[in-house]
Amino acid sequence: MTLPKKLTDQLNKRKQNNSIRSLKTTNGLVDFSSNDYLGLSRNETLKAKVERQSKNLNLGSTGSRLLSGNSAIAEETEAFLTEQFSAESCLILNSGYLANLAVISSIPQKGDTIIYDELVHASIKDGMRLSLANKKSFKHNDLADLKKRLDLAEGDRYVVIESAYSMDGDFAPLKDVIDICEKHKARLILDEAHTTGLYGRKGGGLSEELKLEDKIFCRVFTFGKAIGCHGAAIAGSKDLITYLINFARPFIYTTALPDHSYISIKEGFNHILKSNEPRVQLFNNVEFYNDLFEEKLNTKFSRVSNDHPIQTILISGNNNVKNAAATLQKSGFDVRPILSPTVKEGQERLRICLHSFNTEDEIYNLVATLANL
Repeated sequence: MTLPKKLTDQLNKRKQNNSIRSLKTTNGLVDFSSNDYLGLSRNETLKAKVERQSKNLNLGSTGSRLLSGNSAIAEETEAFLTEQFSAESCLILNSGYLANLAVISSIPQKGDTIIYDELVHASIKDGMRLSLANKKSFKHNDLADLKKRLDLAEGDRYVVIESAYSMDGDFAPLKDVIDICEKHKARLILDEAHTTGLYGRKGGGLSEELKLEDKIFCRVFTFGKAIGCHGAAIAGSKDLITYLINFARPFIYTTALPDHSYISIKEGFNHILKSNEPRVQLFNNVEFYNDLFEEKLNTKFSRVSNDHPIQTILISGNNNVKNAAATLQKSGFDVRPILSPTVKEGQERLRICLHSFNTEDEIYNLVATLANL
């Protein structure tokens, strides 16, 4: 059966814009692309611990958490995370995407207003599509524009931001945003996807690093990045979690994670609690890369300068950035292009993710290859 013409036209438009997506494998390239910041997904010691504890477990959870899919291990992991994130309660979902979808689609009600940073993740924007609340964006990290939006907002007000943004790697001015929310009686929803496991002594993200946990209405943590496995958790008050269990459709109507995933989450956090060495090495690598960029690339490329493992190099145009990525891949480096419409036209970029396991030689050779593009 043929694809409807409307869908074929959309695919053809993507092909014409050189923005068509396809699946690729890395084939042994040096990893400068994945979100495995601390290398936990490949850590043999951690893998052995999880495998030992999972030996006699079922392969699947068999159902949703509200039916047959709940388990003692799931509840023990949520209790562990509640302490880890200095929260009243936590609820684990299957992914960061579903966690954001659950929060944004179910909490703000008709007549309320969601005020969100223009660069928030697609999962937040998809949650807003399902919400009956009013939606208003504010300019990225622009506090004056946030205040202006709050002044005009109706109903209960929810501000939605990320602690670190996935395409630029820059940080939200979290303390200032909290101050503004308190003055305007707005509730803050914070996505800690790219700070979970990296910041804060216990890996509780930017909110823990700045000791602001109790100032935030709702925090979302993901485990498919620095924690090296899968899943996500929503942290907040007991009433908030009870509400989500009853009304968040992405939680209610999906098969739960298997117990193996809960063990992986808990042991991932235990690993970073036991040793800070991977985080120290990661941020040493970030500093090394930034020093090399200033020395060798500063006059050649524009970028969003930051101290996060996500580093960007702006190369305008889908064709240009795809060609640059292809050259890097041929040289042995797994660096991916970020195309429009994922980012605004003219803001296409190479997205470089640094890791604790990248060597200085690998980083140096990457920068040298970039210098010769």
